[in-house]
Amino acid sequence: MKKVWLVVFLVSIIELGYTQQNSQFNIVFILADDLGWKDLSCYGNPFNETPNLDKLAQNGVRFTQAYAACPVCSPTRASIMTGKYPARLRLTNYIAGNRVDKSSSVIPPKWEAELSSDETTLAELLKNKGYTTGMVGKWHLHSKEAGKLQSQGPWNQGFDYSRMIGKNGLDYYNYSILKDAPNQTDYEDKGTTYLTDKLTDYGVEFIQQNAQRASDTRASNRPFFLYMAYSAPHVMMIPRADKLSKYMQKYEKFKGKYNPNYGAMLESLDDGVGRLVQALKEQGVLENTLIVFTSDNGGLGMEELGPAPTTNEPLRKWKGHVYEGGTRVPAIMSWEGKIPKGITSDVYYSSIDYLPTLCELTGITELPADIDGISQRSLFLEPQKAFSSERPIFWHYPHFSNQMGRPAGAVRVGDYKLVELYETNTFELFNLRNDISEEKNLALQMPEKTQKMRQLLADWRLQLKAQMPLPNPNYIPNNTEKK
Repeated sequence: MKKVWLVVFLVSIIELGYTQQNSQFNIVFILADDLGWKDLSCYGNPFNETPNLDKLAQNGVRFTQAYAACPVCSPTRASIMTGKYPARLRLTNYIAGNRVDKSSSVIPPKWEAELSSDETTLAELLKNKGYTTGMVGKWHLHSKEAGKLQSQGPWNQGFDYSRMIGKNGLDYYNYSILKDAPNQTDYEDKGTTYLTDKLTDYGVEFIQQNAQRASDTRASNRPFFLYMAYSAPHVMMIPRADKLSKYMQKYEKFKGKYNPNYGAMLESLDDGVGRLVQALKEQGVLENTLIVFTSDNGGLGMEELGPAPTTNEPLRKWKGHVYEGGTRVPAIMSWEGKIPKGITSDVYYSSIDYLPTLCELTGITELPADIDGISQRSLFLEPQKAFSSERPIFWHYPHFSNQMGRPAGAVRVGDYKLVELYETNTFELFNLRNDISEEKNLALQMPEKTQKMRQLLADWRLQLKAQMPLPNPNYIPNNTEKK
């Protein structure tokens, strides 16, 4: 009799373990490129049409104060993958960024134009937890040096399946897609298939493959993580022709305020999100999938490779600046049955928080050293109960951006944000609750608050050993040239 009970007990334990293993959820993390804070219709944009993203927001939570860890792309992508500030990684500019201003008193510091293969990524952590991992689209974390792509590409950073944009990532009809290796081209376009659509095809393929594998055998029923990194709506402004006319027809109605090409490109991105959600639904895994959507930095609000794509009003500036227009981004999370529907959250957080949050949700307890992010589990699962804190978050951008941004740093604590301009060693203090446009500098009116936040920012840089701009040896005061 004891043997019978022992067998029953062991079977129960095995079944419990199997149930727990299969209770793990899937994760689809969708990253847009240069998407501005107010560009989606669910964020109040009257021109762009984004019904699928709007529905995602209706079925989950829409964040109004989500931040990218940097105002340009590569550092923010690294922060998502590692949970670390770009300043800690010394990856503080977009890879290949090298702009200087000869008339400035400073030059950019030396920095790491790559994400070291020694860093532990979110994909590696999830893979070790039993997840099948996939990456589609723009990686932009590898060095341009010959031979580095092998060790720094997604195939060596924890992804089982990778379809990375190879050549011409800014050309939506003349590009290549690499498959699981730097020298293996899976697809090369010559003007036939729109890049955004092609990336969506791969994302759907990954979902279908994993759902099919799960149905084949109980032993292979593993959860999956898809990092879906679109290149849209980054310049160049090349839309699908069949989506452009209705935006052209609305152009005059809004007195030229919005870019029709940008609207059409964003609609293709929205269509892609809709197809991904539909694939999850068709494979019967939608209710077991957390969907995250956000952007790598603020929208581009100036002319670059053509007319200005978007406007970030009422935010100040745009991509490449540490002001709100360069760092505040849209963010949506949806998980049917797990996240309340139709919630808008005003609690702020940073892109460094995604890794520790997803790790806690998936039961990963051992994290790499020096993680800067904190888990936002309660905010993401119970946003209606969350409240704002006095937690400081930081930015460090010691570069000259292609978008006219200057070397600067910033810290936000509660409603207040301090901006430090590195060239002039001057400070600006804003109350974001009362002044979201950062128009009124309170630094002189609130010297104690300014000094306290100055010290907080300086101490943070010292702790992370952040690299500061260097004196320009050729600088001539009053901007006069040497003879």
